[in-house]
Amino acid sequence: MKNLKMIFLKHSFYKLILLVLLVSASAKAQIQKVEPPFWYAGMKNPELQILFYGKNISQYEASVSNNVVIKNVEKTENPNYLFVTIDTKDVKASELVFSFKNNNKVAFKQKYTLKERRANSADRKSYDASDLIYLIMPDRFANGNPKNDSNASLTEKGNRALPGGRHGGDIEGIIKNLDYISSLGATTIWSTPLCEDNDKEYSYHTYAQSDVYKIDPRYGTNDDYARLSAEMHKKNMKLVMDYVTNHWGISHWMMKDIPTKTWFNQFENFTQTNHRREVIPDTHASKIDQEVCIDGWFVPSMPDLNLRNSLVAKYLTQNAIWWIEFANLDGFRVDTYNYSDPTAMANWAKSVTNEYPNFNIVGEIWMHNQASLAYWQKDSKIGEIKNYNSNLPSVMDFTLQSQIGSVFNDDTPNWDSGLIKFYNNFAMDYLYPNTNNLLVFAENHDTDRMNHTFKYDLAKYKLAMTLLATVRGIPQIYYGSEIGMGGDKAKGGDADIRQDFPGGWDGDKNNAFTAAARTSEQAAYFDFSSKLFNWRKSNEAVHSGKMTHYIPENNTYVYFRYTDAKTVMVVFNNNAKLQTIKTNRFKENIKNYKSGKDVITGKTFDLASEITLEPKSALVLELE
Repeated sequence: MKNLKMIFLKHSFYKLILLVLLVSASAKAQIQKVEPPFWYAGMKNPELQILFYGKNISQYEASVSNNVVIKNVEKTENPNYLFVTIDTKDVKASELVFSFKNNNKVAFKQKYTLKERRANSADRKSYDASDLIYLIMPDRFANGNPKNDSNASLTEKGNRALPGGRHGGDIEGIIKNLDYISSLGATTIWSTPLCEDNDKEYSYHTYAQSDVYKIDPRYGTNDDYARLSAEMHKKNMKLVMDYVTNHWGISHWMMKDIPTKTWFNQFENFTQTNHRREVIPDTHASKIDQEVCIDGWFVPSMPDLNLRNSLVAKYLTQNAIWWIEFANLDGFRVDTYNYSDPTAMANWAKSVTNEYPNFNIVGEIWMHNQASLAYWQKDSKIGEIKNYNSNLPSVMDFTLQSQIGSVFNDDTPNWDSGLIKFYNNFAMDYLYPNTNNLLVFAENHDTDRMNHTFKYDLAKYKLAMTLLATVRGIPQIYYGSEIGMGGDKAKGGDADIRQDFPGGWDGDKNNAFTAAARTSEQAAYFDFSSKLFNWRKSNEAVHSGKMTHYIPENNTYVYFRYTDAKTVMVVFNNNAKLQTIKTNRFKENIKNYKSGKDVITGKTFDLASEITLEPKSALVLELE
């Protein structure tokens, strides 16, 4: 009898173990995704929308522990999604437990963590006009960990021999070369996107993301990205994330099981955007033109997100905030900013900056008209005409960028070409709410390479860098140009303007990361750039000073940047021959200063009567 009892007990115990295992397996099978994967206590906006994804999960009733209030539960026509909004106000950092019931019985549970925020997280300082931003395409910069060049879970494998393939650059490569970037005078890094992109080809640009909560394993891990940020902060550097609100990639996990038919913008037949962003502020625009501009897709491989759907808008807002907290970010650059619904984007920007009042966000507004650009900057008077405020702190100065590529090639200017283009550009600054918060640049990963445009003329490169270092706004340079790198986009496509940085891969014959291994040409580019931008670091007159400029004469252009305590005089000679300028015309800015010291050569110039400049040259003079 005793033996029978023992057998019965053992049998019951094994049945219990089997039942526990089955319940556990059921929970695992039921919850396939939770996004955000965790959150932070003490956020200004206490409402948190959590996406639960799993087979038929919407048939379950959700509840949560710790007396946390569920404010809303939203279901869609897809039963595999459940959006649960909770109130985290006054909820301490802790582990919550969500229970999912069916017929009043708990079918499975899901743990969810609220983490502690960093001290003073909300008051973090962002990038501004005192910074120099260094733009990197990580796949083409440096391969710090060759073991992650390919990944079994992702389609495209590493192939450096393929111009448009994945070459192996990664986060570790950036970390290993932070001292190089800092020595150039750069204080901030903007990397093109690093989240997973599982496209079959051309995935290296990473703008067609397949998982926006996960760093692409070929770049590293989420923890590697946070480590990059931490290593940069040790060196007083800032990290800017390239954020994409307009589209994802066709391989995004949601495309296999769309949450709702309105998650993405869809037409009866594939419709590409018309790229005519002028229609958005246009008071005469037709509705169909605006619809195609905003809702049309870039290409068939980039599904267009519908930010008018409140679930989508909340998802993207929380994703952005999650990355700021997780990686301790210092700012955003937002891709294709004005291709999305303008009201939704204004709400997105407002939500982010409400949480982080000092956080800077620069939007890619690829337009070549000052009024069109100014419309999109926060508190624009132009936007007020349509009762619109973008809440976007900064925009990219594409009008100036397009002029840089042509002006320094104009040896014999006329009424509307040559240096007058710069004068006219800055003469329109009254349109902008905040000119100090414009991003100024000569090129980026999408444009023609500056050095190619200048036919690798070092003198013209110096002119362009001098302009960026001394005008209003936040200067941004593109990796490799500081050592003379170029590329012919017309001939070789995007891959040619995104070449590998020499020395970033084991076995490279030339290593431009080190002074000893640079060629004489690379050294000439780098040494000038480093001296100029390291000087810029500590000069408040070019960070935030006022600007007075003078109408160009004889292909020369003079402007001053100044505060009450400091004045910098900048002089351009765009001629192919020597040029002498009389200084009496500039007395209102020279005032009682007697001389100016060139920040590059250390040579002192007498300001009493005239200054002579070499052909195709510029002077940056600190007045004394």
